[in-house]
Amino acid sequence: MKQFFSVKDINSISAIVNEALALKRNPFSHEDLGKHKTLGLVFLNPSLRTRMSTQKAALQLGMQVMMMNLNQDGWALETQDGVVMNGTNVEHIREAAAVMGVYCDVLGLRSFPNLQNQEQDYSETLFNKFQQYNKKPLISLESATLHPLQSLADIITIVEHLKPGVKPKVVLSWAPHIKPLPQAVANSFSQWMCKAQEEGLIDFIITHPEGYQLKDTFIAGTTVTNNQTEALVDADFVYVKNWSSYHEYGQILPVEENWMLDQQKWQLTNQAKVMHCLPVRRDLELASELLDGKDSLVIEQAENRIWAAQVVLKQILETLNTAV
Repeated sequence: MKQFFSVKDINSISAIVNEALALKRNPFSHEDLGKHKTLGLVFLNPSLRTRMSTQKAALQLGMQVMMMNLNQDGWALETQDGVVMNGTNVEHIREAAAVMGVYCDVLGLRSFPNLQNQEQDYSETLFNKFQQYNKKPLISLESATLHPLQSLADIITIVEHLKPGVKPKVVLSWAPHIKPLPQAVANSFSQWMCKAQEEGLIDFIITHPEGYQLKDTFIAGTTVTNNQTEALVDADFVYVKNWSSYHEYGQILPVEENWMLDQQKWQLTNQAKVMHCLPVRRDLELASELLDGKDSLVIEQAENRIWAAQVVLKQILETLNTAV
């Protein structure tokens, strides 16, 4: 593996999940793989699970880790080419990314969208330019459009809780929120679930209110419905997540129905396991009774962020070491 930006960077979901679970059983089985290698973690936005899980994964592989909150600790970056830098941006991304590539063997980058300009956000300019000028393997710690480490952790969690001989019904259900959130987690989860469906592992359905359709690129091959009740019937896993409108970009559109998953709605399911990427706003996105109940997998998902990061780092390190 030379980079990790989406599900397109893996060959088989089953294979990478099995490898991640093997690491979970024996976390230090490859503790010399990252010896004398440095992972740089660069954050332009807040992080709890991504920051701690990726650092732990790297340490268990023997890597050294450097972390930087670029918006606080670094210079303001200019990303446009051909401009006279006589404004507030102090350093060009060409030099900044190149320097980080000198200091690090692998780089992880996290940056949220501004939700103001759809074309700009979905072009992933920042990631593409970091990849161009950094010259080292790049891992997405979440971008404007995708959150692949979260989605890999999610599919690991689902596989761990599969009932023998049963192909589960997995539902992605939109949830309310007080502010516009990116589509990244929903896009990414959908993309990974569509591939899992292609591999015959699951059946996948998305439900959301009118106006919250995701970009077609990420949902090709799955069923989408505005009828939440219909979608929840016989579900084995329900992934709850808010996202703002893609077509009315970044907007919160009026929704009259109650879309929060609660105990009453959960009764429609096949005693479904309840999932959320965290952080979660209790009793707005998801009822506390479900979050605190025996069918909640949110802590298991967070734990599996370690093994998602570790298997990705392991494969990247193996590629680097082979090249040497």
